Amino acid sequence: MASPEEAFKAYAARPWIKSYDEGVPPDVEIPDKPLYWILEQAVESFPSRVALHFLGRNVTYRELYDNARRFAGFLESLGVGRGDVVGLFVPNSPMFAIAYYGSLLAGATVSPMNVLYSPSEIRHQLEDNGARVLVAIDMFRDKVLAGVPKSVEKIVWTGIQDFLPGLKAFLYKLKYKPPKPPVDERNLLLKNVLASSKPISRPAPVNPAEDVAAIMYTGGTTGVPKGAELTHRNLLANVIQIDSWYKRGVKGRDVFIGALPWFHIYGQTAVLNTAIYRAATIVVFPRWNVEEVMKAIEKFKANIFHGVPLMYIMMVNHPKVTKYNLKSLEAGISGAAPLPVAVAEKFEKLTGAKIREGYGLTETSPVTHINPILGRAKKGSIGLPVPSTIAAVADPEEPVILPPGEVGELVISGPQVMKGYHNMPEENRKVFFDCCGRRWVRTGDMARMDEEGYFYIVDRKKDIIKYKGYSVFPREIEEVLYKHECVVEAAVIGVPHPEYFEYPKAFIVLKPECKGKITEKDIIEYARKHLAPYKVPKEVEFRDELPKTAIGKVLRRILREEEARKRRSQT
Repeated sequence: MASPEEAFKAYAARPWIKSYDEGVPPDVEIPDKPLYWILEQAVESFPSRVALHFLGRNVTYRELYDNARRFAGFLESLGVGRGDVVGLFVPNSPMFAIAYYGSLLAGATVSPMNVLYSPSEIRHQLEDNGARVLVAIDMFRDKVLAGVPKSVEKIVWTGIQDFLPGLKAFLYKLKYKPPKPPVDERNLLLKNVLASSKPISRPAPVNPAEDVAAIMYTGGTTGVPKGAELTHRNLLANVIQIDSWYKRGVKGRDVFIGALPWFHIYGQTAVLNTAIYRAATIVVFPRWNVEEVMKAIEKFKANIFHGVPLMYIMMVNHPKVTKYNLKSLEAGISGAAPLPVAVAEKFEKLTGAKIREGYGLTETSPVTHINPILGRAKKGSIGLPVPSTIAAVADPEEPVILPPGEVGELVISGPQVMKGYHNMPEENRKVFFDCCGRRWVRTGDMARMDEEGYFYIVDRKKDIIKYKGYSVFPREIEEVLYKHECVVEAAVIGVPHPEYFEYPKAFIVLKPECKGKITEKDIIEYARKHLAPYKVPKEVEFRDELPKTAIGKVLRRILREEEARKRRSQT
């Protein structure tokens, strides 16, 4: 058997480079610059180009940069800078971008939050990272006030109406009646802050390799929130890695759809930061609306779309999908969860765009793998490691690299790998290990690499079902179920059993026209035709929807918890 060092050599040779699209480099040069440099470059070259189109309001690069500098000047006046944290409780909007880049210009660290957080979740994150300032949206005033700890010195309030055209702002307030936030020494209004603050005279100097640009909280699938510390270099590296994959050439031409939430690392890096680096226009959506997004693709001739599987599922199954001209799309990237092959094929047929599955995690800023845009995209594969990245498969328990072809835990080494978890030394010891002269981060996903360097996620390490001694991978069953003409969504979990240890149970969301016509037996019989007997679900439960994270990743953990409660109540 090959030693870990011999096994590592096979990955270090980077067999995947031979499968790169022509022009994609094996390595990228990462400037020794802070992350805010991408905005400085864009405004220098394209000051009048629209950076953000937001519900009828255009914000140019010059306007975005000037407002970000004013917000940075406000933070500087408070003494907030290097080493301090600014919390962001704001949906996708110009206000998010202004506070995000303004905080970075001041040398501070940003820590965005899911706007669906409860007061206790808000409190936990702000207490954990020690934020001194919080930028918050007025529509969630009450739960913000209920959750914000006393350690937060200033709350800067904003609202959707702040960046709407005059008549739209009036109509928005008339229709939605956003609650008025308090205004006092601690509570300020963003519009007043921007109007009264002097722009920062000079951006704060930072050490890109060491200074943390963002603390991004992860753990939605495990239930244990952890703050991943991402440096300026981590985030800038991933932007350049992604951009090199596109090979877009001349900047200042692209139009991105900004529907992925920026409080999540996928939307933040692949949409907000990558678009700003490219001096692109972002059509900004504060929340996902499938028909509005399709309208925007047609109206603005958007050519880049990043989404999660649920977004693609909703598009291809929308009754009006053929009504809109989506042919301007050139590339669609799917991440955050496995993309069903049947959905990808249908999307490409409808739009003519190349949809490619990628892979990443918060701890890697996030992107580590993407299928080639023009070259061969292997079905079911997460693709090839992006430039300057080494991926390998390791023993899930020991710091040992396994030979190619074997199934093990996917591990990553590269410039996008986080500095570590915030204030969690024990978790850092679990997630990092050193081997073969490199520092690796564990992903928690079981994977394998084929002979051409394409990687395949077999399943989450914690989701593998043990049935009669067999290892059953939920994703394999889900892929089969998605091919059924009546299935919109599918998720499979292991249900404890005294004799089998566990058995597979499927949760299915049916298309409306199939409800009441398809039975549990129909699904099981369908699965039996396409799977080995031990992989066939023993139970099927139909649901109207499945529990998901804010970006649409199905939470198998919640399904397991619900199933456990149900079974306890029956005993």
